[in-house]
Amino acid sequence: MPDAVRIDDLVIARATPGEWAAVVDWAAAEGWNPGARDLTAFFAQDPDGFFLGRVNGEPATAVSVVNYGDEFAFLGFYLVRPDLRGRGFGLATWEAGLKHAGDRVVGLDGVPDQQDNYRRSGFELAYGSARFIGVPRLPLPDNSVTALAPADFAVLHPYDSACHPADRPNFLTAWLNEPGHRTFARIVDGTVTGYATLRPARESLRVGPLFADTPADARQLLAALAAHAAGMPLAVDVPLDNEAAVRLMEEAGLRPSFETARMYTGPVRPYARERVFGVTTLELG
Repeated sequence: MPDAVRIDDLVIARATPGEWAAVVDWAAAEGWNPGARDLTAFFAQDPDGFFLGRVNGEPATAVSVVNYGDEFAFLGFYLVRPDLRGRGFGLATWEAGLKHAGDRVVGLDGVPDQQDNYRRSGFELAYGSARFIGVPRLPLPDNSVTALAPADFAVLHPYDSACHPADRPNFLTAWLNEPGHRTFARIVDGTVTGYATLRPARESLRVGPLFADTPADARQLLAALAAHAAGMPLAVDVPLDNEAAVRLMEEAGLRPSFETARMYTGPVRPYARERVFGVTTLELG
């Protein structure tokens, strides 16, 4: 790309799932280890929330701003092709994406060294997260944990809504039903006390969400995921202010790799943060 390329050469438009595949490759090159089959669920929530910038017809920048109802949105996939950084292309794409959120509160999971830049756009730190990776060393789960079939997924929607800043039925339906995604729930006396989804990714398997009433529930779910993974490493994005979640990962033998910062542009609705032992996805919250 010639040095003479200018900001006026950038054309930003909404992207299709097929076009977004290139952005997923960029994310993989950055070491984010994106899920192998996540796109269907991403676009199911808000098909208009994915923005691609092009220069001379070639993909150059990206951002997603996915709306959840009338009050909340989540920003992810903020990327600029390495050879085009430092020219203002990223900021232009960022601003175009944020317009899609309107007056909704917006969340993101960003790298900590960009926090000052995010603050200039109105974001404030809520908590830090770390990706824990490894092969869990845990006993086999008890018989309270079961792998769910699609016919059973409806029982998870109320539980999921209690653990997230917004209801997300379209996303969750696609997420749970995606081929290759495997979901387990712990059910005690007929009541769901936690659930977790395991999915394939470029490197390792990704866990998300891992929601549970108690550390004991989370331990049983993580054990079920480990048994299903049969020795493959798992990656879990853990809120660092959930000390019980951090202890569980450490006791299971998982080790932290990179960190992220969860930030919001305003207050989000109350939700059961203490149940979040692993976030669903850094891309969509």
